[in-house]
Amino acid sequence: MSKTKIEEVNRNIYDIKNKDEYDFKIKKGLTKEIIEEISKQKNDPEWMKEFRLKALETYDKLELPTWGPDISELNMEEIATYVRPKTKLNSSWDDVPDDIKDTFDKLGIPEAEKSSLAGVGAQYDSEVVYHSMKEELIAQGVVYTDMETAVREYPDLVKSHFMKCVPVNDHKFVALHGAVWSGGSFVYVPKGVKVDIPLQSYFRLNSPESGQFEHTLIIVDEGASLHFIEGCSAPKYNKVNLHAGCVELYVKKNAYLRYSTIENWSKNMLNLNTKKAIVEEGAQVDWVTGSFGSKISMLYPMSILNGKGAKTEYTGISFAGKGQNLDNGFKVIHNAPNTSSVVNAKSISKNGGKCTYRSLVRITENAKNSKSSVSCDSLMLDDYSISDTIPVNDIRTDEVEFSHEAKIGKISDKTIFYLMSRGLSEEDAKAMIVRGFAYPISKELPVEYAVEMNNLINLELEGAIG
Repeated sequence: MSKTKIEEVNRNIYDIKNKDEYDFKIKKGLTKEIIEEISKQKNDPEWMKEFRLKALETYDKLELPTWGPDISELNMEEIATYVRPKTKLNSSWDDVPDDIKDTFDKLGIPEAEKSSLAGVGAQYDSEVVYHSMKEELIAQGVVYTDMETAVREYPDLVKSHFMKCVPVNDHKFVALHGAVWSGGSFVYVPKGVKVDIPLQSYFRLNSPESGQFEHTLIIVDEGASLHFIEGCSAPKYNKVNLHAGCVELYVKKNAYLRYSTIENWSKNMLNLNTKKAIVEEGAQVDWVTGSFGSKISMLYPMSILNGKGAKTEYTGISFAGKGQNLDNGFKVIHNAPNTSSVVNAKSISKNGGKCTYRSLVRITENAKNSKSSVSCDSLMLDDYSISDTIPVNDIRTDEVEFSHEAKIGKISDKTIFYLMSRGLSEEDAKAMIVRGFAYPISKELPVEYAVEMNNLINLELEGAIG
């Protein structure tokens, strides 16, 4: 009998828990009074307060999605939407409280900053607790700060972009985000500025029965370039936590943006995140995504190619274990001629985990001479895991090049036999195959983050196979 079972993940450092201590925690639920209190606590300008209240009205009108995973266990009456930790925003790591600092130290954030990053933001529960950026970028006019600071110090830039790429009525959890958002990152790269070293924000949720709703807004102006990295994790609790962040990317004419993220949420987390990019003429946005955690994930980054010659590439991997339902994918809209998209999605499922790739490619009548290539590969490590591919390809002009390829399979017994005949154990052979399967994603990450992703895969495969 073939041995295929792999032990459940030992989450190691990611399940570090601090005491649920905070400076302020909003009462559970979602009412007008709660939204007004969040706005008061954050000292919002009047326009933001009104925005939040209108978003709440939209939330109340919209229905839960019924076409994906069952999220009926989510009860907003049991979720606290704002938790302020016992610290202010710090520009020196030494000023961060010891318990919070120790958590980020163990996750490797300060060391990463020293060795490979041009700037770092660290969010703990609902607030950014640390932020820094190299002086040379400041001198070039690059802005990298938390969203609350951006609302106060760059009101015109924020107001003209905030939730314009991702409108509040997009779906119910975008409306929820608009009402309760807190924390997140704001980046503006001026015309022609090339940021050669990545910026990174890391989001850590510690408080149980709460939500994290960070907002990331990135504007890369004409001819500029940037690599931005996000990481996120949380310890496991017995009750549901919610993540409903929002990422808005604006890539101006002839600009370039790479957005990389490794998500390692705990397996009591509902990850209902929304990410979109608007890409102008001659510009390009690349997405690199690793999804390893959460009980349920519904996440479909989207590129809207609005300018002639705009490009996008998506490279992503999902890894679902026991009790996980990861419904991920990618959407791209070709709205202009000579645009191009390349999608390379991979998923791994084990111990009854479920991975679904759900996609949309729409090439409009205006997008003549455009190209799109989609490849979706799924690897199942046992006989009772599930992998589905649900593509929608909406091609509205004949003057295009389009291809879609999907493969679902298990590890080949012949390959295992070959590797074992070369001296590897069955466990090492399977682990090598899985790492090779994931290599196209890990090779797109900076070295430090490729190592982190490989470590996560090793954690998932840790233990005896038998």
